[in-house]
Amino acid sequence: MGGSENRARNSHTQNVKDLGIESIYLHSFEHHDRILGQFDSFILDSAFQPIFSLAHKRIVGYEALVRPKDKSGNPVSPAMLFQRTMDPWNVVLLDRLCRYIHTINFIKTGDDINWLFLNIAPYVMIHGHEFGSFFRNMLETVGFSPHRVVVELVEEPEADSKALEQSINYYRESGCLLAVDDFGAGHSNFERVWSMRPHIVKLEQGMITRAGQQPRIRQMLPGIVSLLHQSGSLVLVEGIETEEQAIIAIESDVDFVQGYFFAKPTTDLEAVASCTHDFDKLFKHYKKTIFCNHSETKTKYHDFRKLFYQTVKELVRDIALDDACAHLFRHESVIRCYMLEPSGIQIGPTVLSPHMVHKADMRFAPLHDARSADWFRRHYLRRAVLHPDQLQVTRPYMSITGETICITLSMMFETSEGPRVFCCDIDSKG
Repeated sequence: MGGSENRARNSHTQNVKDLGIESIYLHSFEHHDRILGQFDSFILDSAFQPIFSLAHKRIVGYEALVRPKDKSGNPVSPAMLFQRTMDPWNVVLLDRLCRYIHTINFIKTGDDINWLFLNIAPYVMIHGHEFGSFFRNMLETVGFSPHRVVVELVEEPEADSKALEQSINYYRESGCLLAVDDFGAGHSNFERVWSMRPHIVKLEQGMITRAGQQPRIRQMLPGIVSLLHQSGSLVLVEGIETEEQAIIAIESDVDFVQGYFFAKPTTDLEAVASCTHDFDKLFKHYKKTIFCNHSETKTKYHDFRKLFYQTVKELVRDIALDDACAHLFRHESVIRCYMLEPSGIQIGPTVLSPHMVHKADMRFAPLHDARSADWFRRHYLRRAVLHPDQLQVTRPYMSITGETICITLSMMFETSEGPRVFCCDIDSKG
């Protein structure tokens, strides 16, 4: 094998287009029920990790992962394989060899419908065409349909945007699905999603980990998923290791999940297709949590509801806003109260709870005076106008003051001066 590799390297100095499917054959061999690759002193094997659809509660694809061994047969960290300094020829050889053995070994699992997720090195994405045609020929040769391949893209900051676009179009026109990998890590952002228009976006593991540790990030995650959905992409969360992280993925409305909690990667080709997970148990826990939270929230705001209606009764009697809110201000979670016209225009100043006066953050002082502010774009105003005399309660959101995550209670009612909308902001942590 070493002699073949040396001959290939010597040939490369004369003609760079020498890494087609025929060249890759020279670096692979059959071993029992699988195909292995040989790269330098490493033997390369395939492992597959299931990817599940939450809605379908079953496997819909597998990510292919390389499992290298040294010449003595001892496992080697994939990082040792990929983090070594290599010349471009070897980078392309390794990338194509991995994709070849993964595709062949996946075919041997007998799965005839689900996706195969294949990673492509950033350098190969940009410069692969300089080393001859490979991917389409390889799929055609082994008899694997392009529509079953999800190509995972990892963009480098300094990548040539035009060359990257051409490469993306190559895989898209070949019939493959495209996935942006590691969204949320490093330079990965919405700009990549808008420019690449991927079918699937994979959120990096750190996002789900931080969401489990920081409530604010947990509140943000559904919004991020929603934006990705609106951009036209399905969303996959990888690296899920605990049931709590799985629950966060469910409540964030992601489409697909991947991680040790559901299934570890395996090189056992027979075990790949038989992997399952007890989603009924997981969803039962999730639904129980939702019902419990709903019950707690209902109980929590029961007292607010009574105080709110009491305040509204006094406002109907033309009692001044600061006096009418005295009942509400007895509760330390109340932040502020204010009155709006149905058009959304605020009437008079905001009345701050006495408990909050000394807590006001003067860094946001330019935002404190909201007289004549227009809040029509707020859902709590529009819902109150559409449903008069009915209390409306928002989800937690960031207050315009920049000081806290709050929940707004609102209601429209008739006064001697016409319809008015009364609003009360409550600290969501209260």
